[in-house]
Amino acid sequence: QVQLVESGGGLVQAGDSLRLSCAASGGTFSSYTMGWFRQAPGKERERVAAISWSGSSTVYADSVKGRFTISRDNSNNMVYLQMNNLKAEDMAVYYCAASKVRASIVIFITQHQYDYWSQGTQVTVSS
Repeated sequence: QVQLVESGGGLVQAGDSLRLSCAASGGTFSSYTMGWFRQAPGKERERVAAISWSGSSTVYADSVKGRFTISRDNSNNMVYLQMNNLKAEDMAVYYCAASKVRASIVIFITQHQYDYWSQGTQVTVSS
């Protein structure tokens, strides 16, 4: 029932910025923990960032700390990932996901606890 549609992926040069957007429909968006994940060729899917339903708790992968920012707009059922100073290592397919788990500290919500996933969007970084 819940659908997540993301946009904003594309081809950029190292050092450039992108903002990924994810629009949710169905369900109750404000009750979901939201996360961004990525999967590079030959690599396991990893959590990039996550944000609690209230926005009060966030978590980032060590590799993106200081460069990426996750945010959400519950009034418009949107979640964003601002990606600054992109590196070649950031090249991957990015997914947004929603979890029914409303943990106070989102770091403890594993990717296996996310219930809905977007179709994925390719982010390509040229160096």
